[in-house]
Amino acid sequence: MMQHGGRFSWGRGLLGLGLGVLLVGCQAVESTVDRTVDAVTGRSNIPFGTPGHVSGFLGGVAADEPRAAIVARDILSGGGSAVDAAVAGAFTMAVTLPSRAGLGGGGACVALDAQRGTARAIIFPAGARTEIPQGTDRPAALPAMARGLFALHLNAGRFRIEDLIRPAEDLARLGTEISRTLADDLAVVAGPLLADPSARQVFARPGGGVLRLDDRITQPDLSATLAQLRAAPLGIGDLYQGSLAERLVEGSIMSGGGLTEAELRTTRVRVGGPSRSALGSDLVLLSTEASSGMAGALQAAMAGQIPGVDGAAGAGAGASLITLDREGNAVSCAFSMNNLFGTGRIVPGTGILLAAAPGIGQVQAAPLPVAILARPDLRRFRAAASGSGGQAALAATAMPLAAVQRRGGPADPFAAVPAPGRGVTISCAGLVPTNGPACIGAADPRGGGVALGSFGR
Repeated sequence: MMQHGGRFSWGRGLLGLGLGVLLVGCQAVESTVDRTVDAVTGRSNIPFGTPGHVSGFLGGVAADEPRAAIVARDILSGGGSAVDAAVAGAFTMAVTLPSRAGLGGGGACVALDAQRGTARAIIFPAGARTEIPQGTDRPAALPAMARGLFALHLNAGRFRIEDLIRPAEDLARLGTEISRTLADDLAVVAGPLLADPSARQVFARPGGGVLRLDDRITQPDLSATLAQLRAAPLGIGDLYQGSLAERLVEGSIMSGGGLTEAELRTTRVRVGGPSRSALGSDLVLLSTEASSGMAGALQAAMAGQIPGVDGAAGAGAGASLITLDREGNAVSCAFSMNNLFGTGRIVPGTGILLAAAPGIGQVQAAPLPVAILARPDLRRFRAAASGSGGQAALAATAMPLAAVQRRGGPADPFAAVPAPGRGVTISCAGLVPTNGPACIGAADPRGGGVALGSFGR
């Protein structure tokens, strides 16, 4: 997808290939006069918040779902930070890839603030339950996604969070095409998913069966929920202690998820320093949620070995998202519903698909491996990676980072990652921020993800 306007141009996203150069040269346009930049001040004439505001290097996005990547890239192009782009992309993924990410689920992110030389880990998994009410036949996990994204955005975003929710809200209301990944996921669980009346309203074709590739999906109830999170006096808090929380609790009981008001109020997000590990002359910042397994995976990958995968390789379907802005700030996130489509049930009237509570029956908490590679002073970005696919997600995260250290950058960093592992990565040959670094983004070609970005002249 290419859109020209003055010197601004979209990068070649390679939507069908899944693996591609992230930041490419901008093509010259017909006019030699650049009307997007003021001739006197050198500043953009395109308003802040509008795609095209940023001229030149804007950074990039790598994600497991194309529409979420496009939304995140638009935020970067409008002047948003890596945090803004990650938040908007994640809310969008809750609409476009609900099988693996959603308001009923959770995740983990590591955020690098290269300008300040600091880093944060935000941990918000789809939480375990301590008590399950009687009559709960498919226990739901505690829904930490919205609260986690709020914590990621807090004191780090340039856009208002309301503006970052709006693209997802619009896509849910107006509809969007089914991506290859969502189509594949729907085909796997078609029967059980359509057994739920609320899920059937969203995912069934008019002629029968589940939606397929390029079919259009609309989610008016989810759009209304996102609108309430955006506009309610409590904002995101409305999902945890407001009128939306009351509806979620009541509906989850009807759906067999059994959430309680007390549990929603006490849903916690952990924010702190990431786990740090040396990798060559650089420093790896890891989510504490998966740091012990990641340390071993990185060691194996650096030795040229394929990190081991145990018998739980298929546990916990997930999705990944990485963003990088022009200042070298970066965010690496992993999301999960702990099961493909979580419990398989949507809370009536909310559009929220409930994640599956971990530790009950065969459901396990999904690993949430996310990593950023930076210089030890944390002021220069080198690479980022994130993976999904149960324990194989560790290999999908570790191997691209090891490739950066050993060869200076990944060609196809996922070729040796064992199934069902999938990953996304961004790496830069020159340290960011610099003038025009050579950066590459990749999404595992076995999946349906993309890498998008752009250079200016």
